[in-house]
Amino acid sequence: MLHDRLLVRAESDGERRSGGGLVIPATATMGRRLAWAEVVATGQHVRQVEVGDRVLYDPEDKAEVELHAASYVVLRERDLHAVAAPRVPDGGTGLYL
Repeated sequence: MLHDRLLVRAESDGERRSGGGLVIPATATMGRRLAWAEVVATGQHVRQVEVGDRVLYDPEDKAEVELHAASYVVLRERDLHAVAAPRVPDGGTGLYL
């Protein structure tokens, strides 16, 4: 990856469950909804994100690419809304907005 780009593996866009346990089909239309993805690779100028972190991004602002029969999304670091990092020391939430 070059510069401030990230290669992420998007989480499933299929059916999901509501807090009450109702199944929401993938075809249901909702308002603007952000999506989570796992970082697979980073460019040399990325400062806040590491491989393995989960990031929150807007699915409308994405560039999709297929590598070795797997789908990925290419993003800029500045297009991220949040980072969920497992490397945060005890007492922290691990979620940076």
